[in-house]
Amino acid sequence: MTVKAVWTDFGGVLTPPLSVTFNAFCTKTGLDPAPLMAATMKVTARYGTDDIMLPLDTPLVSEDEWLAQVRAVLREEHGVEADIDNFAAAWFGDRPANQDWLDRLRELRESGLFVGLISNMPPAWDQHWRRMVDPVGLFDEVLLSFEVGFRKPDRRMFDLAVQRTGIAAEHSVFVDDLPKNCDGARAAGWHVIQFTDTESAVERLAALLGPDIEGEAT
Repeated sequence: MTVKAVWTDFGGVLTPPLSVTFNAFCTKTGLDPAPLMAATMKVTARYGTDDIMLPLDTPLVSEDEWLAQVRAVLREEHGVEADIDNFAAAWFGDRPANQDWLDRLRELRESGLFVGLISNMPPAWDQHWRRMVDPVGLFDEVLLSFEVGFRKPDRRMFDLAVQRTGIAAEHSVFVDDLPKNCDGARAAGWHVIQFTDTESAVERLAALLGPDIEGEAT
């Protein structure tokens, strides 16, 4: 098996896990995590899902409208007045990037491998993630859910990656922290690494790449 392309997820791989970022956001804004999560889940259910990000990153709703709904539930059901108008700025503010994984991706690209990003991303977050991780010179291709109209784990996302690059699924590796997204890539014929930490992801990727590419990149 010859690996020609390595694709990475953004949130939870190039950033800390969602739970860590959520708790940091609550600390920064002074909001109690429990009612905020309850309000968020209630609004999420209105869109027929329990996936918090799905309404935002396809998108089914604008971030401003989504925030207005969350604020209303917090006020009406929890007695909480929340100032979360600048949600994206607060969410990304001081959010650290996974520098070790970024360095590894750069090494792989310099070795001649194709390196891409596949992310379920809300349009309101586009400018923020790009300031956090500059894609120029790092990614050969970026696929974002709000731009293409569907999201992981939908097979169309992975088939589109193959179509745009001309690199077959059997020569592609996808790294993501969520099991359902890994399952989606695997069903599309990709090699998959479920990300839990950088060290183990690097080791598992090295095993897939083999000694030739590994030797060039280290």
